[in-house]
Amino acid sequence: MTPFVAEFAGTATLLLLGSGVVANVVLDKSKGHNGGWIVIAFGWAIAVFVAVYTAAASGAHLNPAITIADAVSSGNWSKVATYIPAQILGAMFGSGLTWLAYKQHFDETTNADLQLAVFCTAPAIRSYTHNFITETIGAFVLMFGVLMLNNSKASVELGPISALPVALLVLGIGLSLGGPTGYAINPARDLGPRIMHFILPIKNKRDSDWAYSWFL
Repeated sequence: MTPFVAEFAGTATLLLLGSGVVANVVLDKSKGHNGGWIVIAFGWAIAVFVAVYTAAASGAHLNPAITIADAVSSGNWSKVATYIPAQILGAMFGSGLTWLAYKQHFDETTNADLQLAVFCTAPAIRSYTHNFITETIGAFVLMFGVLMLNNSKASVELGPISALPVALLVLGIGLSLGGPTGYAINPARDLGPRIMHFILPIKNKRDSDWAYSWFL
């Protein structure tokens, strides 16, 4: 598996399972409807676990912030042009599959905000300054945690042995820091699905809230 394919497949898996758990909880007439925040947080953790295994061949960045942090720490910027497009395209593909799987439930859901929530994050209290601070703290905890788990200052690449610790790290971030903004902590995770929300023929959909997306 080439690095591009690995990052694409891994990020697609991340969004299929991550967006899928949100869809299961928030969309009308789903069997998981109203499952709650803990279900969503655990679903995203499992999504990370599976995605790290899927993208092991590339080091499982799955996140432009991780790719850039790796480039800064290692001094090797050659991966950026390959990894980041793969991550964004993978996120688009995975969230598109989620929409396809839950198409009937999207049609039954009249709350356009909940439809959007399947694809991307939104703040509980909208304040761009405080929302940015919250996301920055969450992203820092993620990157610092990955560096410590990897036991190396020269690389943030991950393999299967790191899958469970990273999944638990993301679970902790979601449970502890996710309340204010929904913890995107990953530009590809938010941008790719937001693009899909914009272009997909979703019944009763609202705008894609691009005003909030600029710092995610």
